[in-house]
Amino acid sequence: MTNEIFLLNISGQDKPGLTSSLTNVLADYDAKVLDIGQANIHETLSLGMLFEIQSGEQSSAVQKDLLFKAYELGITAKFTPITLEDYEHWVSLQGKDRFIVTILGDKLSAYQISEVTKVISEKNLNIDAIKRLTGRLSIVKKEEYPRASIELSIRGKLENKAELTEKFMQISRDLDVDIAFQEDDFYRRNRRLVCFDMDSTLIQTEVIDELAELAGVGNEVKAITEAAMQGDIDFNESFERRMKLLKGLKEEVLHDVAVNLPITKGARRLIDTLKTYGFKTAILSGGFTYFGNYLQKELGIDYMYANQLEIKDGVLTGNFLGDIVNGEKKAEYLKEIAQKEGLHINQTIAVGDGANDLPMLNLAGLGIAFHAKPTVKDNAQSSISNIGLDGVLYLLGYHDRHIDLME
Repeated sequence: MTNEIFLLNISGQDKPGLTSSLTNVLADYDAKVLDIGQANIHETLSLGMLFEIQSGEQSSAVQKDLLFKAYELGITAKFTPITLEDYEHWVSLQGKDRFIVTILGDKLSAYQISEVTKVISEKNLNIDAIKRLTGRLSIVKKEEYPRASIELSIRGKLENKAELTEKFMQISRDLDVDIAFQEDDFYRRNRRLVCFDMDSTLIQTEVIDELAELAGVGNEVKAITEAAMQGDIDFNESFERRMKLLKGLKEEVLHDVAVNLPITKGARRLIDTLKTYGFKTAILSGGFTYFGNYLQKELGIDYMYANQLEIKDGVLTGNFLGDIVNGEKKAEYLKEIAQKEGLHINQTIAVGDGANDLPMLNLAGLGIAFHAKPTVKDNAQSSISNIGLDGVLYLLGYHDRHIDLME
C-alpha cells in the first residue's frame, strides 16, 4: 500500500487546545507528521502541518475527520496534496546555506520591507521564516522609545555576498532603515564576547572634545577629532596633537566630566541583558582610562583598555603613559580577551563608530558600526543608525520578551 503526503493549512481565531485536537485526529489514523509550523498575529492563527498517510480509505477518512474537527473548532482547514518528487526536492534544500537578515528602525513600513525582500528574491534566496523581535506597538499611546525589528531566516546558494550587502546598504541609506546580514551558523548562535568603543558609542560624547572646551581649545581639538574619525589623518598623530593642547588642565575637571557622562540610549538595557545571559563585555577605547574606569564600574563591564593620561601635581602634562590605544591595538585586545576566555574569534562582537574602530569591527565575528560615519558604515559588516545601542540584541536574535524578563 502506497502513502500520500498532504499539507494541512489551518487559519482562524486561536484558542487553547487547537493543536492538540488536530494532532489527536492524525494520531487516530497513525499519520506521520513530516513538518509543523505556527504563527499567531493579533490572535489569528496560521498553522501548517505536512503529514504522510496511507493511501485509500485512511487518506479519505482522515481528511473528512479533520474537516469536521475544524468545523467544530470554528477554524478553516485546507488540504494540498504534495507529490513525492516535490517533497524530496524540498528536503534536498536543507543542505543550502542559511542566512539571517535583521531589519531595524524606529518603525518599519511596508515599502522598506518590500525593498529588502525584493533583493532577497532577486538573488533566488528563499524566506523560510519571518519573526518579529520587538514588542507590539500601540497606535494611540506615544512610545517614549519607539523601535521595531523583524528577523528573516533565508536559505539558498549565494553567489555574490558583496553585491547583496551593497544593495542592502543602498536601501539603508535611501530609506533610513538598518539591515544586518549574517550567516546562520554555529558561531552566530554562540556569540559570547562583546567589545565596545567608548566615545560616541557607549557614551553620547567625545570626552576629549569636552576636555578641550574646558581648556579653551575646543575648536582646535574638535577639528582634529573629526578628521581622525573620518580617517583623514592618522589616529596616533591626531591623539598626540590633541593631548598637547590639553596641557595645564586641572585633574578636578576630569571628575566633573566623568560623573556626568551621557550614557547612550539602550546601553544599560543591552549590558544588563548580556550579563544575564552570560556574555563577557569589554571597553576598547582610544579615549582615557580615567573615564573608562568610571564607566566600567557604572555599567558592570568585565574588561577595559584605554589610554592613560599623565597627571603631575594635579595637572595634565599634555603627555600619556604607555602605548596609544589605536585601531590596531583595539583589534589586538579583542583577540587577547577572546583567547583568555577560550573563545573562537567568530564568537566575538565589536561595536564602534569611528575609523579607528574598523580593525576590530572587521576582525570580530560580527562587527557593528553604531551611528557611525559614512566611511565606517560602508566598510563594516553591519550597522545600527536608527535605534539605540540595545539594537545589538536584535542582531543576536533576542526578542523583547527575552530582554524584558531581565528588567
